[in-house]
Amino acid sequence: MATLAQLIAHHGCILVLDAASTTVQVGLLRAGTDSLWRTSTEESGQSLFTCTDACLRAAGLTMRDVQAFVFCAGPGSMLGVRTTAMAIRTWQSEIPRPAYSFQSLAVAAHFAWTQKNGQRFAVIADARRETWHCQVVESDGRMPALQRVPLAELPQLELLMPENFRRWSVLPPAVTSASYELEKIFAAAFDSDYFHLTDAPDAFQHEAPDYKKWSAQTHSAVTAPQR
Repeated sequence: MATLAQLIAHHGCILVLDAASTTVQVGLLRAGTDSLWRTSTEESGQSLFTCTDACLRAAGLTMRDVQAFVFCAGPGSMLGVRTTAMAIRTWQSEIPRPAYSFQSLAVAAHFAWTQKNGQRFAVIADARRETWHCQVVESDGRMPALQRVPLAELPQLELLMPENFRRWSVLPPAVTSASYELEKIFAAAFDSDYFHLTDAPDAFQHEAPDYKKWSAQTHSAVTAPQR
């Protein structure tokens, strides 16, 4: 794990990509100068690239000047995260550059913790099928492993949900909104080690997908179900 401060010092120019929420966020972080950010509520398959182009143009740079990528692996919009991962893998195929992932709920939770006075709470996001991603935050800022739990098993703590995150289930009672403005969140987490080097950018999953094997077999009287 690494901090933003370490990544910027080492790579010099980093492109940040996040499409986990309904607001796409792209940032250009460089040593010795202010960061540049662009956001869009348009569809991620297009706005991810228009925001990237806007950041690079504003800085007078091209994609060749980017030395590393930082991206949100989720939880959040699976389509948005996978679009981001696909874009990074395409750019890496042209010029090999490292990519670092971070988890949305962890950075949102860190920012929320800086606004509170030592109380425990949890940040959640819809995981579908009546389950919730749940990141508990201890009073000292420590975070146990991210969990996916049914509604009935959510902790009896103050619950926050990052703004602009999609949901399909009914919200648990008394959930409040948490900021997911990366420009502010990254400034508060500049020296926190939330960034993980990854060889294959992809969406975060609690466990690997389980696929059933299929065997081709011609239907016949032998294979047909007996009644």
